[in-house]
Amino acid sequence: MISERIKSWIRTELFDQVPVSICVIDRDLRIVEANRTFTETFGPWHDQHCFAVYKNRTERCEDCAAATTFSDGKTRNREEQGPDASEGKPTHYLVHMVPLIREDGEVRYIIEMSTDISEMKRLQQEKLTAERLAAVGQTVAGLAHGIKNVTMGLEGGMYVLNSGIKRNSGDRMQQGLEMLDSNIARISSFVKEFLDFAKGRTPHVALVDPNRIAREVTELFRGTAARSGIRVQAKFDESIAKAPLDEEGIHTCLTNLVSNALDACEMSNKEDRCVTVTTREADGTLVYEVADDGCGMEYDVKQKVFTGFFSTKESGKGTGLGLLTTRKIVQEHGGKISFESAEEEGSVFRLEFPRSRLPEPTGKVDAEKDA
Repeated sequence: MISERIKSWIRTELFDQVPVSICVIDRDLRIVEANRTFTETFGPWHDQHCFAVYKNRTERCEDCAAATTFSDGKTRNREEQGPDASEGKPTHYLVHMVPLIREDGEVRYIIEMSTDISEMKRLQQEKLTAERLAAVGQTVAGLAHGIKNVTMGLEGGMYVLNSGIKRNSGDRMQQGLEMLDSNIARISSFVKEFLDFAKGRTPHVALVDPNRIAREVTELFRGTAARSGIRVQAKFDESIAKAPLDEEGIHTCLTNLVSNALDACEMSNKEDRCVTVTTREADGTLVYEVADDGCGMEYDVKQKVFTGFFSTKESGKGTGLGLLTTRKIVQEHGGKISFESAEEEGSVFRLEFPRSRLPEPTGKVDAEKDA
């Protein structure tokens, strides 16, 4: 039998030796007990409020998770940021709150266990930066590919025109002029889109309703699609909460995808053609999907979607900058773009935005627009 003294010693040692910051707070949000790791991480705590120790605040946090836990008695996790007592620089930590509930249902104390996730955050940011740099490299390669194609078109037109002059063939000269005219028009379109892409814009991130953006894009194309005999339908998860997004940027992404989807449908011989815009959220990730039942993509095309200038438009009618722009905006939000496609069945393009990686809001939400 283990004596009570040894049991007490084991409990005390476990409390102090566990590599997690642990504290106990009362209903006044004062820390009444803490272990060694907590003291080393956050500094002196005796008879101080948790918000003072965690964040050097003089008053309670506006969105106090502990107060909510005292009220509803539910266990919850919360990611927070505060100063590191040992180094004085910001630290990120994950707090696990466990209410101590009495028999009468009252919550007298809460045990808070905090795990330092600063290193994980740093690695996450480094990974995000690497992804963005890789996107830049792929974009440059795609631009070079597009310029090469346009140059080859001009060279072909000049060859046909010169050969027509040498042969004194009016038909061949006309063919060469038409080829040059077509490729000059492509250059004009290409340069305009390239300048828009290269110049970019400063993202304005604010808390917005993700469904509102998708709804605006859906309505934008519905009339045009109907004239071509294509249905545009929406499947929105109305329970999705507001998210920090660059509204204009996400609008551009969805516009590009829906435009491509409509082009794919027009290239299909099916009678009943449809483009579906979907929103949903799963495991903390906001998801947009644009699906079509158009012509789909063959294997070789699918391999080049994000490595060169890809477009679902007919040959010569698109530069492919739409998808490059879309990928750039998505990655600026810490998200990713993926797709599935099958010939003669259609395609699904998917934008995924983990909420934990979304950028911080840069301005206030337009209250009128959100009303």
